[in-house]
Amino acid sequence: MRLKTKWANKNKERSLSELAGALGFSLWRITAKNLLNLENEDYQTETQSQRLDVMSEFAAFLVAVTDRIVSDSFTDEDRQEFIVALALRLADTMQDNREDCEGTGNDYKQPFIDFLNQRLAEYSEQSFKGMEPGYGFKRHLGNSLVGVMGERHEKWLSTQVIEIEIPEALTTLKRAIRSLLGIEFESQSD
Repeated sequence: MRLKTKWANKNKERSLSELAGALGFSLWRITAKNLLNLENEDYQTETQSQRLDVMSEFAAFLVAVTDRIVSDSFTDEDRQEFIVALALRLADTMQDNREDCEGTGNDYKQPFIDFLNQRLAEYSEQSFKGMEPGYGFKRHLGNSLVGVMGERHEKWLSTQVIEIEIPEALTTLKRAIRSLLGIEFESQSD
């Protein structure tokens, strides 16, 4: 997946909030691509709301991975500021998308932030070695998606997510992080 991760004015200093906003846009695109991949593999969703629930699960996974990746490159304060700004950017996007399919007048941001906080707490208990989520980290996403998409997908969905969707998403995520934040990875093949 190709993402635009270059700034028009390369020499301008960017705030953590600006960087998080740009990465948030990329994360949303990655989640949309993962959803499309699943649907192309016959893991069908029933409603637009369910599609957004699937994207929420992918987004939470990617925010948790991003948090772990940036932990050694940022101070604790900068890391917190960055992840909060990233979450708020995604919450704004979720608000817009939920309004489009579920109607205006409701606050969709706070439930999404609450959901992110819950998932980030769950992912914090999973292993992460180097710049890679451990098997339990990946399995958690697979199991969470089965919960959203239903039992009829239980047999193969987790395997699809762990073996195909996550590696593709991580490759794109790392490319965006490298380009936007300047964080290098051990393997340059990403």
